[in-house]
Amino acid sequence: MSEGLEQAVRAALRGVRDPASGQDVVSAGMVDGLAVKAGMVQFALQVPRERARESEPLRAAAERAAAGVPGVLSATVVLTAHRAEPPKPAAPSRKAPPGGTPGKGEMLLPDVGAIVAVASGKGGVGKSTTAVNLAVALALQGLKVGLLDADIYGPSLPQMLGTRERPRTEGQRIIPLSRWGLKAMSIGFLVEEETPMIWRGPMVMGALEQLMGQVEWGALDIMIVDMPPGTGDAQLTMSQRVPLAGAVIVSTPQDVALLDARRGVKMFERVGVKVLGLIENMAFFCCPNCGHQTDIFGHGGAKAEAARLGVEFLGELPLKLAIRELADAGTPIVAARPETPEAQAYQAIATRLREKLAENAAAAGGPKIVIE
Repeated sequence: MSEGLEQAVRAALRGVRDPASGQDVVSAGMVDGLAVKAGMVQFALQVPRERARESEPLRAAAERAAAGVPGVLSATVVLTAHRAEPPKPAAPSRKAPPGGTPGKGEMLLPDVGAIVAVASGKGGVGKSTTAVNLAVALALQGLKVGLLDADIYGPSLPQMLGTRERPRTEGQRIIPLSRWGLKAMSIGFLVEEETPMIWRGPMVMGALEQLMGQVEWGALDIMIVDMPPGTGDAQLTMSQRVPLAGAVIVSTPQDVALLDARRGVKMFERVGVKVLGLIENMAFFCCPNCGHQTDIFGHGGAKAEAARLGVEFLGELPLKLAIRELADAGTPIVAARPETPEAQAYQAIATRLREKLAENAAAAGGPKIVIE
């Protein structure tokens, strides 16, 4: 059935004409990675990088055509330029040409003061919870903060921010959602909740570049990027396409998590991104009845690993029921219960993060993040 539905989708796409070539998108060879599973359709449209911004109406038309095929439950289309001719070598620039989209030689997100990746070597260590609470903590300290969910395969921001709202568009630009004092964007805001992203690496990179380059982020003091676990395509795209101010590695105390955290540190160092520090999450379990602390996963492992690797230990966070319950409810504990010790622990880490960014910027002769 999927094969017949795929043929029907391709037939529908033959009715979508590329204004530049005059051909339909199928004949022009623009349809890449078409996947159909359980009525869900996903593919990328390949366009030259310089046409990325003007091709948004074409992308939307292709998505509508695919979604209109009988039997299709949902359709998701992204633009990608991974087959474009390599640009001539040029000095990196953070600014795009007027009215254009940044090419390979230019950096995305030029109006963001500092971009910080929150990463982990493996899943399940509470990285997304940490990223969201740090972002909210920074916003509560008076900064203009953006929060980008770079996990294309497993986006969690819609759940953790408590909204399934679809972002609106202005022309060809996507307006990020506002929640808890943040500007936020995730692929999860653009697709149905249970839609699996069955995409190859180039499609993931294309989607991630769209979330950075096509979204109207505006001027921000800082952007927190919730990275997917591991050391793959998203990490490489972020290190190559945005001027990362640094990375924060989240780990739990046990040895298997620390081994993966070590890989994460080495990966960022290899691509020239400064590791700002390690955070130990689930450092201890706090009983909700009596307050007794138990080191379920051990304790102090991340602090010892930070010392071994020569990076700063930014702090520890407990394994506490309220953090999980509030995250699942879309109300980060930093905003919902700012008086609690765990919320104050997030605030302390956020403050130290600001201090480190200011120190690094001053050492490099760049601007500081300052609150009047």
